[in-house]
Amino acid sequence: MKILVIEDDRATADYLVKGLKEAGHVVDHADNGRDGLFLAASEPYDGLIVDRMLPGRDGLSLLEVLRTTGNDTPALVLSALGSVDDRVKGLRAGADDYLTKPFAFAELLARLEVMQRRARGGGSAPVTRLQIADLEMDLLARTVKRAGKPVDLLPREFQLLEYLIRNAGNVVTRTMLLENVWDYHFDPQTNVIDVHIARLRQKIDKDHPVALIHTVRGAGYVIREPV
Repeated sequence: MKILVIEDDRATADYLVKGLKEAGHVVDHADNGRDGLFLAASEPYDGLIVDRMLPGRDGLSLLEVLRTTGNDTPALVLSALGSVDDRVKGLRAGADDYLTKPFAFAELLARLEVMQRRARGGGSAPVTRLQIADLEMDLLARTVKRAGKPVDLLPREFQLLEYLIRNAGNVVTRTMLLENVWDYHFDPQTNVIDVHIARLRQKIDKDHPVALIHTVRGAGYVIREPV
């Protein structure tokens, strides 16, 4: 999804942007209501995450303007104000959902996906599980199993495995991994990829008769079904 985050708190905004990108989404950010309204009105987005208390224009009035002009982009309001009256005001202003701070990021992702299903008229749900052979990933619970047994992965290892599985059967180059897993748009001249691939193999393929992760010499890496 392409998502616009309208949040003035830098720490919260960085946390949201980083997490959403790690989950595979394209993210824009505005740190005030005025710029947020401009972006939301001029760019096509699949979802909005709007802080209620914003400089320039508060989040609820921002949504009211969008709705009165016919913009029905699904919107999730974030707020430290969590009373029933506060939530009702947010929903009546045009929010599709309302989440109080502090929040669990997995819940925020799930709520975004629900909003998308509603917007699509109940169409096909976003992918939340990936599988290749006997390797399974639950993207919401952030869990991995091989042959039914849990595999404990660090966050970067989880991202790396997800990217490999989403491209199963296709060779992914070092440049592709640096850009899509590490968000590097330059070669850091380190062996960071080799180290993480080696760790991933230890956790995914060790003690199993068939390896799933393979090196394609001179090209990159591939995860594929056993032949």
